[in-house]
Amino acid sequence: MKEKNLTTPIIIVSIAIPLAVAFLILVPQVKMDFGFNTRSLPLFHAILNASTAILLIASLYFIRNGQTRAHKTANLVAVALSTVFLVSYVIYHASNPSTRFGDLNHDGLLSEDEKAQAGSLRYVYYFILSSHIILSGVIIPLVLFTLQRAFQEKFDKHRKLARITWPVWLYVAVTGVIVYLMINPYY
Repeated sequence: MKEKNLTTPIIIVSIAIPLAVAFLILVPQVKMDFGFNTRSLPLFHAILNASTAILLIASLYFIRNGQTRAHKTANLVAVALSTVFLVSYVIYHASNPSTRFGDLNHDGLLSEDEKAQAGSLRYVYYFILSSHIILSGVIIPLVLFTLQRAFQEKFDKHRKLARITWPVWLYVAVTGVIVYLMINPYY
């Protein structure tokens, strides 16, 4: 791993994952049955995101206090949780219709009355959701390249990239929880 250049696989994965997720969400299709109730997965996703955020904060604490092994462990667990999140997120969207913010009667459409009841909070929600989605795509290569540099023991490059990766990843994790809390009444 120390000498291996993983740039091409990282780029392929970084493009393939967002395209696959976008396809699942945007292209109408028959919803899959996974043999269990997938309706509770959004809560699970929020728990994974919150746990990832806590691990990222711990990771920063550890590295600032010279606890390299704990820093590494926190980051690897955060990557593992993010991977579990991604798989679970795909399962959820492959088996459930999208939920619309403000859709009180759960018919998949927003009436003028539902829009009025949601008010300007809809715009706050869509701003947070949009930034979360865009940065979720951006964070994939950032995390993978940051990890690669750490495993290659290129710590100067790792540290430089981590200064960008860490706040973006934390933002994605925290806004994932906020999005869940905001849309939860409409599930």
